[in-house]
Amino acid sequence: MQIVVLTGGVEQQSPAALHLVRGRPFIDWLLDRFVASGARSVVLCVGPFGEQIETHVRRALDRGLTVAYSYAGGERLGSGGTLRRAFARLEPEFVLTDAARYLPFDYAAPLHDLQAHPAATATMSVFRSPGNVRLEGDQVTSYDAAGHDFSNYGAIALRRSALDGIEDGAVWSIDALLRRLAANGKLRGFVAPEPAFDVGSTELERHFGSLPLDV
Repeated sequence: MQIVVLTGGVEQQSPAALHLVRGRPFIDWLLDRFVASGARSVVLCVGPFGEQIETHVRRALDRGLTVAYSYAGGERLGSGGTLRRAFARLEPEFVLTDAARYLPFDYAAPLHDLQAHPAATATMSVFRSPGNVRLEGDQVTSYDAAGHDFSNYGAIALRRSALDGIEDGAVWSIDALLRRLAANGKLRGFVAPEPAFDVGSTELERHFGSLPLDV
């Protein structure tokens, strides 16, 4: 399984990936979670802090992972444009997430759902909390206005073919792609069982405080 991580753009003052949580950079916790989910390949989409992130990961990496880097530099490409920049490194199917949120679930779950439904283009992990995701059965039928019962959890299994025809350097957002897929009936939903935790939140510190240091 390949996991692609958006680590943030030029607007960041400091990279969330290197934010210390219980004395460890957050990216270390993420990589451990990826390995526990069965990942073997990771692509880090990096911006201005890319060299710092790469230096740390290369020094700390001992997890059986293959890690590649896609540099956007100082360009403001949006989340979609940043992902498109990594096109040559993407596997035909992968899981997309970001480095600002910890998801205590199996990252392979939405990918398995996508692989079991060849007519779909993506499977979005969602959580039952007020948000902008309308879920009907296993289908995301709207990813637009607020007032629905589900929110974007933060991990999306996606087919690389969804990026076909989009030029490198184009500025666009992943949200725009998800809205289009939902409108066309190509976006499935996988309900995550536990809430996610944002970097810097007391909930994240509390969650990791309940775990052994080597988890």
